[in-house]
Amino acid sequence: MKTYELWNVHFLNQIIDTMAEGLFTLDDQGVITSWNRAMEKISGFTALEAVGQRCDILKCSRCYGKQCPADIHECGVLRHGRTEAKECFVRHKDGYDVPVIKNARLAKDTQGHILGIVETITDLTELSLAKKREEDARRQLQEAFGLGNIIGRSPAMQNVFEAIRAAADSRATVLIQGESGTGKELVAKAIHYHASENQRPLITVNCSALSETLLESELFGHVKGAFTGAHKDHMGRFEQADTGTIFLDEIGELTPYMQVKLLRVLQEREIERVGDTKKRKIDIRIIAATNKDLTDLTRQGVFREDLFYRLKVFTIQIPPLRDRKADMVLLTDYFVRKIGKREKKQIKGVSPGAMKLLMAHPWPGNVRELENAIEHAFVVCGNAYISETDLPAEIQNTRAGQTQTGLPDPSHEQASRHLTREALVDLLNQCHWNKAEVARRIGKSRTLVWKLMKKWEIPLQQPHNESG
Repeated sequence: MKTYELWNVHFLNQIIDTMAEGLFTLDDQGVITSWNRAMEKISGFTALEAVGQRCDILKCSRCYGKQCPADIHECGVLRHGRTEAKECFVRHKDGYDVPVIKNARLAKDTQGHILGIVETITDLTELSLAKKREEDARRQLQEAFGLGNIIGRSPAMQNVFEAIRAAADSRATVLIQGESGTGKELVAKAIHYHASENQRPLITVNCSALSETLLESELFGHVKGAFTGAHKDHMGRFEQADTGTIFLDEIGELTPYMQVKLLRVLQEREIERVGDTKKRKIDIRIIAATNKDLTDLTRQGVFREDLFYRLKVFTIQIPPLRDRKADMVLLTDYFVRKIGKREKKQIKGVSPGAMKLLMAHPWPGNVRELENAIEHAFVVCGNAYISETDLPAEIQNTRAGQTQTGLPDPSHEQASRHLTREALVDLLNQCHWNKAEVARRIGKSRTLVWKLMKKWEIPLQQPHNESG
């Protein structure tokens, strides 16, 4: 061999040995012919130990879905000419698995004869450790600043977490108060599932979703023949929740008749099915929730005072999002990861400009509105980070002290009193007469929207002369 050829070989060997990636070669019989220093570090095998052995000493977790074959002619590289770079594991000399990216290519001479195989190994140990550290940090953050799906590091939310823990192992009646969208149902579930005996049933009933007659049957059940259509006995939600918890959402919407019925349940812990005279004992814990001021409703005579005091044995007040802006970054990050996982979309977070808008918005719909805003952004965002233009129009147009509708910021106590008929019609037009969306924007219940429409004689369906 000529001197310059020897020099080239020596120089090539130095280059291979300085590579950060592991590199080794096999001859046409599958025997290792070279093994660089990075491979020594990754595998634990020295070049002297590896050269002359077959590559199955690495015990790679992927060789076209099979264990590494001892026979080179069974190797998939010979059939395919190369392998795609994929993550897998190789076994270290000391017996533990090393995460790597493995790639292989068949080498041929100019006549197409097989010379051997060249394989590269990229060590992912540091990257895997970094991912684990990130996951551990997120888990610790969740443990420190969250309870179930409730997220918050603000002092107000820490008080909520303490109240949930205190209520979890008690059978006392709990009253959860907070505006629409603050997460009252999440708090109820957290109380139930953090109890020491959380395998007991949790039954949820929305008191505003049904008429008085249907709600009575739904809660108490009925016997066959109790009314037209009652073809068989029906067990109510109270009985279904026996030994467990019943969550009564929007308790402030109960009619006077249903308030009396519920009061008897709280006092006697027994129920009668509709059309029956038999009393049935139940062992339940009641958690009620409302976005109304029950103290004010009691003062007005709309809500029974004796029922109110029966319900408020242990009260949890959930703060509105505008009063816990310290949680905005944490909540936004949580929703980006949650929605990203569901939508399989690689969005890393929110740009500084978008976060500034999120911080400035009054959030009349609270955390639910924030989640909807991030979900909206996922639909239109085509970059790694959500920008200002990806957010809903009402957030982009946020102005100090005023929402896009021109209504006063619902963060003020008297906000609902400033709502006029004209403003409500305008808002209905903006929301295409979707009453639920109107309720979300003003931070009130859908029932209140219906009542205001009835009070001001606004038709429930969009009239042609008021379309916008």
